[in-house]
Amino acid sequence: MLVFNCTEAASKFFSHVHKGKKLTPVDPEPPSSVIEDDEHAPFVEQWLVHAITVQRKHVLFVIHVETRYCMIFADAKKADTEGFVAWFADRWREGLMRDAINHDLMNWVDAGIMPQRVEEARREHRFYRRSHRSAQKHIDEIAWFFQDCAAEWGCLPQGERAAIGFDAQMNDTPRSKGQKECFWPDKEMIAHWLRQYCSVDEADIRAALKRRRKAKQEISAFEESLQR
Repeated sequence: MLVFNCTEAASKFFSHVHKGKKLTPVDPEPPSSVIEDDEHAPFVEQWLVHAITVQRKHVLFVIHVETRYCMIFADAKKADTEGFVAWFADRWREGLMRDAINHDLMNWVDAGIMPQRVEEARREHRFYRRSHRSAQKHIDEIAWFFQDCAAEWGCLPQGERAAIGFDAQMNDTPRSKGQKECFWPDKEMIAHWLRQYCSVDEADIRAALKRRRKAKQEISAFEESLQR
């Protein structure tokens, strides 16, 4: 199940007025006031959603509370809940598949189990009015950078390929939680994805991450050679 915890701005984005009555999918009474206090269950993914306006268009920032993996949805259609959920699920899957292909991880991706489990997760979704201070701080940092980039480009990302590329850049940026050491959201999400959706055990996850690190080094070395 996908749980979208909405800030006040995101709650307003998903709401609309029909015949004088406010309609919203956002439940103002979540199971608990603290996201981490919710009951833990397989394939329940907690995300924080925030909305801003950039160049007079709606932009959604969605961050995974556990891993801090973030996706940016530019020019989103207001109050289109079902459209957002479908867009979100497709972007999540495509971003992870791109990472796996680019970093030689397909040996660990179960093409039979993975689509089925992703579909199970997206089949049911909930929207709650709830915040998360630490995840919101990361969203704010990403939003500031996004607005600077949009101002420089003179437009929002054009098409899903550009959007996935921007997501990848943000998720390859080190983050921190409290006093803990820095971590990389893309690495954390890949490990989470392999564990939850591909039935990979911890030993193989470590092997996959080792291969991913080596692939990134190989890519960096190749890019450096082109600049000489």
